[in-house]
Amino acid sequence: MSEEKSPPGEVEARHGLRMLLRNPVSLAGIALVIVSIANILIFVMLDLIAKKPSPYIGILAYMVAPGFLSLGLLLILAGVLLERRKKVPATEFYPTIDLKNPAQRSAVISFVTFLVAFVAVSAAGSYKAYEFTDSVQFCGQLCHTVMNPEYTAYQLSPHARVACVECHVGAGATWYVKSKLSGARQVYAATFNTFPRPIPTPVHNLRPAQETCEQCHWPKKFYGGQLKVFTHYASDESNTVRQIRMLINTGGGDPATGAPEGIHWHMNIANRIDYVAADEKRQVIPYVHVVDQQGRVSEYYAKDSSLSKDQIAKAPQHRMDCVDCHNRPTHIYVPPDLAVDQSLLAKKLDASLPFLKQQAVTVLTANYATTDTAMQGIASGLQGFYENKYPEVVKMKQLELRNAVDEIQQIYKRTTFPEMKLNWQTHPNNLGHFYFNGCFRCHDGQHVSSDGKVIPKDCNLCHTLMSQSEGTTNVATAAPPAGFKHPVDIGDLTQVNCSDCHNGGVGP
Repeated sequence: MSEEKSPPGEVEARHGLRMLLRNPVSLAGIALVIVSIANILIFVMLDLIAKKPSPYIGILAYMVAPGFLSLGLLLILAGVLLERRKKVPATEFYPTIDLKNPAQRSAVISFVTFLVAFVAVSAAGSYKAYEFTDSVQFCGQLCHTVMNPEYTAYQLSPHARVACVECHVGAGATWYVKSKLSGARQVYAATFNTFPRPIPTPVHNLRPAQETCEQCHWPKKFYGGQLKVFTHYASDESNTVRQIRMLINTGGGDPATGAPEGIHWHMNIANRIDYVAADEKRQVIPYVHVVDQQGRVSEYYAKDSSLSKDQIAKAPQHRMDCVDCHNRPTHIYVPPDLAVDQSLLAKKLDASLPFLKQQAVTVLTANYATTDTAMQGIASGLQGFYENKYPEVVKMKQLELRNAVDEIQQIYKRTTFPEMKLNWQTHPNNLGHFYFNGCFRCHDGQHVSSDGKVIPKDCNLCHTLMSQSEGTTNVATAAPPAGFKHPVDIGDLTQVNCSDCHNGGVGP
């Protein structure tokens, strides 16, 4: 049986190609290509079968390994070109392509097939890489130390099912390019450990709320009053429960169907509000400029402003929108006493443990150098208190005490990050006025216009007290009480702000 032999031209072409590939540069490229393809297949398979794939798998599969594959192909080409220059005269360096020659026809078909396949795979990989860089895992998990506080708070927030890019980037190519350029600087800072601790806020180049928040939240929706129940536990032996029910005058509305009112009167529906901030965190506001729906202008200056009117005139003005009040819509760091209240209300902490509220807040607000040190300090501090003061409780309620230690440690991990020098006080939360001035930045009774109008400090503007109880959560009243009664007598409530006393620690 005779063997079919290849034409002499094809044999020479194959031999010539093998000779061109026999150089250190091309051989290194071939080895790199083989390893890269094997890694891509393995990482893609892991990414597809894993229920919760690691962000490192994604970055290796769709960014790192394809990069090395491209480098390997370039090395092969560079080696071939260098070898060819050595073996042929300059006039014969570029070959004559003759598709009638079987060897050349086979080479051209192989090259075109490889090129089409490579472009298709590269396009799919590039899209997957783009998709991966927009994922929550990439934003939150890739840089553990830097993003750990934000990612932890995000997972517990009302927006935990909204992707990071929906708010931080939004739709459109312009903002996508801006975010990637900003991201490149952030990658450099994370790589060389030059990022600030903590990450400063507010984000000055954040996209306007009209282009992000309002894609889901309808600004013209009229909400009216909404019932809000505040449950607190006292720092006494019995962890006495206290509950306040209020109607929050959210308001809102469309000027076409009625006059906007309530808290959402501030939204950019019919009124435009601009302000000047005297500090980076925008907590001190010496000037407010209001244009109402009739076009009337009012200018309010703070009486005790550190800036003169000339300085205010030269200072940049900020257009008020959703995030001036809802400035922590996702990355919320809950104060220790409020976090303990929430755990007590959810029965994650046993309120029958004496002085649990007080002791939980005490160990949470202690100063710890690292998270590991905090875990040890919380366990020893809480256990030590009950062993010294209530040894019978330790014997009778070992399980409850163990669960309390675990829950308080989890609260610490959600609210305090010593490695990033961040806790719940780092970033002021302007929603309300309990722990930070919030509303009282403007509504302090000290911002006055030239014609004598004052931005009022009146509790009833924003909420109406419906009931107030102590020792029970099942209280219904026929008529709202005359006014809020503070648990401790502090005199004239209008002369102080809540945040003057409420510091997240052990309170009244």
